[in-house]
Amino acid sequence: MDIASFRALRTPSGQALLREAAEADVSEDGLLATASRLRERHDDPSLVAAALTQVRLRARARAKFGADADRMYFTQAGLEQSTRASVAAYRAARFADRLPGARVLELGCGIGADLIARARAGLIGEGVELDPLTAEVARANVAALGLDGLASVRAGDATKEDPAGFDAVFADPGRRTARGRVFDPRSYEPPFDVVLEMARQVPAACLKVAPGIPHEAVPDDAEAEWISVGGDVKEAALWLGGLAGDAGRRATLLSSDTHFPETEPLPETEPRVWTLTSSGAGEPDVRAWGRYLYEPDGAVIRAHLVGEVADLVGGGLADPRIAYVTSDELRPTPFASAYEIEDVLPFSVKRLRAELRRREVGVLTVKKRGSAVDVDRLRRDLGFGGRRAERGAEELTLVVTRVGRDPVALLTHPVAGA
Repeated sequence: MDIASFRALRTPSGQALLREAAEADVSEDGLLATASRLRERHDDPSLVAAALTQVRLRARARAKFGADADRMYFTQAGLEQSTRASVAAYRAARFADRLPGARVLELGCGIGADLIARARAGLIGEGVELDPLTAEVARANVAALGLDGLASVRAGDATKEDPAGFDAVFADPGRRTARGRVFDPRSYEPPFDVVLEMARQVPAACLKVAPGIPHEAVPDDAEAEWISVGGDVKEAALWLGGLAGDAGRRATLLSSDTHFPETEPLPETEPRVWTLTSSGAGEPDVRAWGRYLYEPDGAVIRAHLVGEVADLVGGGLADPRIAYVTSDELRPTPFASAYEIEDVLPFSVKRLRAELRRREVGVLTVKKRGSAVDVDRLRRDLGFGGRRAERGAEELTLVVTRVGRDPVALLTHPVAGA
């Protein structure tokens, strides 16, 4: 889709075509027939293609943006790289709390997810986006959601912006190239050091970074925050100046996104938020396996806060290099999933197969950490090629890990409500 097709899509005739496409079958099986039918009714094949692309992208976007997705516009790359609405709203609330009424310059605004969230929180924002089409899409999203008075977007090179006069900077540098994800902050676009220098010219800033950013790359004066949604680590951000807290490192868990199926949408709900900060707990002690295994949330692990979780549950580590916490106490916490350990065995496929058969296990979940085992192959080798077995069969979670150089297998059950 080019800018001309996108602009045509926003005309009255383009909007009529978009509505028609939204009511048609755009599944993999029906897409070709729908495209042929629409091309018979409309003269511009590129406009038909743009409309069908938008309808399909909007369907995918509902998982990130809920009901807003049906009014918004997307590019494929823009959707993939955009901030989830729940995360953007959480982050915007921090801006609004610490910098009420602030004027924020956003460097690399993409399709406008963060810009929109801050505008809804009452902050004035100006977004700059290098790609002209993406800038056009962001501008359309601001208008579609009725936020023109609070947010604006222009195409331009973020590195040439002057942040003077703004109260804060938010930056979301590109972390993908044609070859895939970029992990070295120096390879961001624009480079991390350039963005950081610009951020230091204003009283406060937030820089969105990859969750895998090396801790040594985090500036000493920044508060680093890792965010997970529904148990999956989604992103990290560095807070500077008036937006930084005193924690140094923070893991934030959002309970989930609200998912909107294509039929019978669920009502929007606010996700619950839990935050764990560094407390100087130090390294957890090393001990033998206890009654319970705790699997820390990925954001906790990324933030190097496993010691804090060990303190919360009165536990330690079976291996000092592997983030599995063990304890004899059951202490429910949102920062880790708890499993009751039934048995600890030396890792052996033959022995495990016999033990699972003896226990009449029909549904097996396999987890691993610190092991090179291929989970799918292990399931097949254990006789669990299918995902489900007959009803009423015993369910078990097999955890494959190691202690020192010794591979071990833990037979466990999830603890409900923990």
